[in-house]
Amino acid sequence: MANDNLARKIDDDVYARLDAAIDATVKVNADRNDRESRFPRENLRALAEAGWTGVLNEPQFGGLGLGHLDFAEAAYRIGQADASTGLIYVMHVGAAQTINLFGNTDQKERWLKASNGGLLGTYSTSERATGGHWWYNLSEASRDGDDYRVNAEKSFTTSSGQADYYVVQTRTPGAKDQADIIFFIVDGKAEGIESRPWDALGVRANHSGAIRYSNVHVPQRDRLGAEGQGKEIIYDGVSPVYLIGLGAVWEGVARGALNAAIAHTTSFVHKDRNKSLSDYQAIRQELGAAKVLVETLRPWRNELAGKLDALWRAGKPQSEILIPLTEFKVHAAEVANKVAATALTVTGGYGYHRGPIERAYRDARAAIAMGPSNVIARDWIGKAVVGLPLELFYEGGE
Repeated sequence: MANDNLARKIDDDVYARLDAAIDATVKVNADRNDRESRFPRENLRALAEAGWTGVLNEPQFGGLGLGHLDFAEAAYRIGQADASTGLIYVMHVGAAQTINLFGNTDQKERWLKASNGGLLGTYSTSERATGGHWWYNLSEASRDGDDYRVNAEKSFTTSSGQADYYVVQTRTPGAKDQADIIFFIVDGKAEGIESRPWDALGVRANHSGAIRYSNVHVPQRDRLGAEGQGKEIIYDGVSPVYLIGLGAVWEGVARGALNAAIAHTTSFVHKDRNKSLSDYQAIRQELGAAKVLVETLRPWRNELAGKLDALWRAGKPQSEILIPLTEFKVHAAEVANKVAATALTVTGGYGYHRGPIERAYRDARAAIAMGPSNVIARDWIGKAVVGLPLELFYEGGE
């Protein structure tokens, strides 16, 4: 019982630090960062100081040593305050987790533990030529003795130009086919990296701009996993943590928009009738429908995150639940869009002004397009329903 109480106290303490960082920094900076398209460096520093950027890292590498349940809960709470910071957080934790799963001790020491766990990582995967098929690359690394050279045009890289390291995928030098993939940890300060400006409808602070790697030297010690292991890393390393985190952020956006709508409709009074907006049945019904949608997400999120933790502990491939994770991403994206639209409707002109509701409405639209886009993802789910194989690299299956 004493040990249980100690564990509970530790949990309470780490979550108190998370909530303090969100309330004091993330929430305060959200509107300004959106208006100015300003990268939320202060927010990330606050989360790092609270220990949460190392949520999945082992304590020996400066992390909290927690699981996907905690990571997804953190992404959800951050998403309520600011989608941009939430997405940066997910990409960072995802990059770090890919190193946790496929990296060696030296890489964990240099990239996860270094600077007291304050280094910011991200994925750099998608290429313009293959659009939303972010897993399919045309770029191919070349050899430089025992080391490598990377030449690639990446279309969307969250934290582009801001990250301390990029987890980059290309084809293996001399690749046999499109599924012969290699991963690297690329130093953000390496010569030959050029980022492009980010100016978008929503998530304006996450700097998901294009990035070019021009003859970038990558030492052998920063190859992640083995040559040709990239397909396994995509399925079992990159995708699971990315999908649960992504869905959790959009759940947070939905909850934040709903809370903002409730706060306004219960406080704003029509003086001509002496009624608050929430006194109107039509408004309450809209809020009720939105609440039902939001409540569908938490139990599903926790179930999937718990399964990821169980697979991780057992050393089993986390891609075993790739389709359910994809379903969660699709549903969370659609809920965020529907709830943000409802919040805009019930708050009228107030919601339409620049602010949390209008920002949630713009931010949520990114959820539909982020890979796998909901259109592509529904086809994956449909294939699973009718018993067809899901093969991302070969037409018609392997």
